[in-house]
Amino acid sequence: METAITDKNKYCNNLFDYSRFLTRVVNIGNVPLGGDYPIRVQSMTTTDTMDTLATVEQSIRMIEAGCEYVRITAPSLKEAQNLENIKKELKKRGYTTPLIADIHYTPNAAELAARIVEKVRVNPGNYADKKKFETIEYTDVTYNAELERIRERFLPLVKICKQYGTAMRIGTNHGSLSDRIMSRYGDSPLGMVESALEFLRICEDENYFNIVLSMKASNPQVMIQAYRLLVNKMIDTNRNYPLHLGVTEAGDGEDGRIKSAIGIGTLLEDGLGDTVRVSLTEDPEFEIPVAKALVGRYKNRITNYELQITNTVDVKAGLYTPFEYNKREAITVQNIGGKNVPRVIIDYSNAAIKTPADLLPIGYKYAPTLDKWNLSDMACDYIYLGKRKIDFEIPGTLNIISDAEYWDADNKSSFPLFTAKEYLNQTKKSLHKNFIQVTIDGLNEAFIQCVKKDNTAVLIFETESVCAMTELRSMFFHLLQSQCSCPVIVKRNYQNIDESNFQLYSATDIGGLLIDGFGDGIWIADSPKENIELNNKTAFNILQATRTRISKTEYISCPSCGRTLFDLQETTAKIRNRTSHLKGVKIGIMGCIVNGPGEMADADYGYVGVGIGKITLYKGKQVVKRSIPSEQAVDSLIELIKEYGDWVEPQL
Repeated sequence: METAITDKNKYCNNLFDYSRFLTRVVNIGNVPLGGDYPIRVQSMTTTDTMDTLATVEQSIRMIEAGCEYVRITAPSLKEAQNLENIKKELKKRGYTTPLIADIHYTPNAAELAARIVEKVRVNPGNYADKKKFETIEYTDVTYNAELERIRERFLPLVKICKQYGTAMRIGTNHGSLSDRIMSRYGDSPLGMVESALEFLRICEDENYFNIVLSMKASNPQVMIQAYRLLVNKMIDTNRNYPLHLGVTEAGDGEDGRIKSAIGIGTLLEDGLGDTVRVSLTEDPEFEIPVAKALVGRYKNRITNYELQITNTVDVKAGLYTPFEYNKREAITVQNIGGKNVPRVIIDYSNAAIKTPADLLPIGYKYAPTLDKWNLSDMACDYIYLGKRKIDFEIPGTLNIISDAEYWDADNKSSFPLFTAKEYLNQTKKSLHKNFIQVTIDGLNEAFIQCVKKDNTAVLIFETESVCAMTELRSMFFHLLQSQCSCPVIVKRNYQNIDESNFQLYSATDIGGLLIDGFGDGIWIADSPKENIELNNKTAFNILQATRTRISKTEYISCPSCGRTLFDLQETTAKIRNRTSHLKGVKIGIMGCIVNGPGEMADADYGYVGVGIGKITLYKGKQVVKRSIPSEQAVDSLIELIKEYGDWVEPQL
């Protein structure tokens, strides 16, 4: 049974039952995209495009890792010309993987590349406009005159692509919206969508439809909302172009992987996306396994996900706002719900907990000589003990959850955990806070009506389902329909999963809910391993990436390409080493001016390559120091942070 979304908010086939949004097929060389074809994975070279052999060798490493499209930057005419040499050398070595030319400011390079490679990518904000961060007042007449100017500049490329059978991605980036778009639509998902649609309409006027669309941003929330809005508008206008998914400037390491999984995975869960690129500040061949892991979950995804609750959920207008963030309203139960940040619960029911040192993996460090606890910014809020007890005094900021039968009612920091059945039949409860664990099968109307009357009730939505996100989402909708405002902790259990997939899957399954304002806390368990430190770190990283609880510095770092003017990986590591203690500060690290002030979007400080060995520093979107020698630039960045009052000395 299909659960329809009201037309006003419709952006996918079904919110609670996975099915892929069917798009038109776009032909890209010998690897078609969209329709019923598999979700493709791709990446981008980081070599100098003029270095033919280096680019070919790296392309081969990418292809052998599973890359189905290889994107190469062509910032000027000479790089576009060299694409032919790269293509010939790859073919000579037996590789026919389609190539994509990445174009920003140079229409002549795009027009040449379109005659050589299988696909070109253009960024509407850079292709026909120059960004000066100016607010311009437009009348309809002057705005239409600008659109005509864009048409004249863009039309030659469209005609060449049509003539040569070359595909095109119209790829909007949140940070590079033109001043014209910003002046009319603001710095918004709607502005991103309209930026792409302006170029799309020009293509359609020429009967050219071999097009892929993308809405990339470094903030997963903005990225998700923009893609949803784009599909909503496509549905409304009977369009069905394939989607390229990616979180731009995601960064490196686990931060980049979790941020990418939240943005890309949330959309894949809704059946959106036909090709994926994970943008990490690492060598491109390391991006492919991450992309394959994200995409691989949907190859044999269960469809017709029949559960009784799913069929009773009615998605009403105003109940859900997929294009903007609105946190679900929940009552406050001590430090959970209301305006509190999401809380983190860590499972110690099977882990060692004999001495204070056993709490170190969750952010609590005990100094015996001082009899004092030191808390990190990633110190969890609750530990679940199950049937166990603690034989030492825990810090006052940490609370205990125990199975109801083993709950110590005399301990003010201890609270009981009931199953739904136990809760309905139990008379001995806490006067302050009671946790009730419930699965989708137990979330019936009788249970909901009971907990609605209890201002001490905190629900724990538990699932082990492969369809975890859609299952949990349907549970939240059931609460919304029943006007139940109990706080909810999201609990996701995993079995026999490796560390990499644990982080990617949990970021998808839980992160997407937080992006939509669902969840007052998270509890991730990888039973039977119970890697305490990994579970705690992953939980806080998900909250950080969804920007629902900030616990550390955020880095917006581009993945490098042939335009990059310094070693991004080395520089990012240096900056991270000096600034990782600056909780809540956002630092953009960009390899070139293309990924400069615009792409950093909402970063507090920016470090941008502007020439060989030259760095320009930004405060927000404003240049404050130009062309600093790279060997002095990190020190200058620190001085800039100090100058604006955001620096604190690291604790030893």
